Amino acid sequence: MIVRQSLADVPPGERAVALGSFDGVHRGHQAVIGNAVSEARARGLASAVITFHPPPIAVLRPDVQLVQLSTLSRRAALVAELGVDELVVLRFDRAFSRVDADGFAAQVLAETLGARHVSVGENFRYGQGAKGMPEKLAEDGRRLGFDVHVEPLLQDGGETISSSRIRELLGTGSVEAAGELLGRPPWLEGAVVRGDGRGRELGFPTANLALVPRSPVPGIGIYAGIAHLPGSRHAAAISVGYNVTFTDDRSRVRVEAYLLDFDADIYGSPIRLDLTHRLRDELRFDSVEALLDQLGRDVQAVRTLAE
Repeated sequence: MIVRQSLADVPPGERAVALGSFDGVHRGHQAVIGNAVSEARARGLASAVITFHPPPIAVLRPDVQLVQLSTLSRRAALVAELGVDELVVLRFDRAFSRVDADGFAAQVLAETLGARHVSVGENFRYGQGAKGMPEKLAEDGRRLGFDVHVEPLLQDGGETISSSRIRELLGTGSVEAAGELLGRPPWLEGAVVRGDGRGRELGFPTANLALVPRSPVPGIGIYAGIAHLPGSRHAAAISVGYNVTFTDDRSRVRVEAYLLDFDADIYGSPIRLDLTHRLRDELRFDSVEALLDQLGRDVQAVRTLAE
């Protein structure tokens, strides 16, 4: 998949286009993108996903504390897995926010992208003030030479699949439910940084994460998962919490991962943690021995789940 960093990088050509923010590339997003890919293959077009960066709300409402499931690079990787030819990153700024719905359809979709087919979710909004709706897009498409597919919102268990719902589930620690909506386990990304070294002293050396900005923070607890390092992956016991056995400091949440059967210097390395199962709440132990006993059970649970 080719990643184009702006509209200026887009060469002439005819495309089937999927439009959206696609935070997390969840199952609903996958349906929108899948339609564009299928149409592209059927018609001999290039398939392109158009996403917005930074998110419009970050520009229009900088006072809002924004949380995102996926970084732009992670979003690109997930889109690539769907067989897309191009990802076009539409740089959203104040100037672009003033482009009205007619201008977006004509200048961006028809002229720059050469759209012949456009796929959107039924809640997609576009143009100045988000006044453009799918019905308007279809009307403009008939005039400008592209047809529009509107993907119904996908339901799961009677609720609409959405990025906001997934963030809520992750925040309560419901990682299995979040994974059902995503179509894959939820994840955390960051870099490995130095901690206080206590895990190594106890015989359970952990990788401490500095999360990327705007990351969601899962509910406090202990999780089973998979740690992805450059070139390798490892089953991991993951702690999201405050180290309550050793400190009363609750000023920041710590994310630590014990990688099973692995002990190497990875300080500074990028890392992704897939959260597959919630094992238990974070507990305060009366002794180090009691803590170590529980850690042993946690590791065995991770090992069993990974088999």
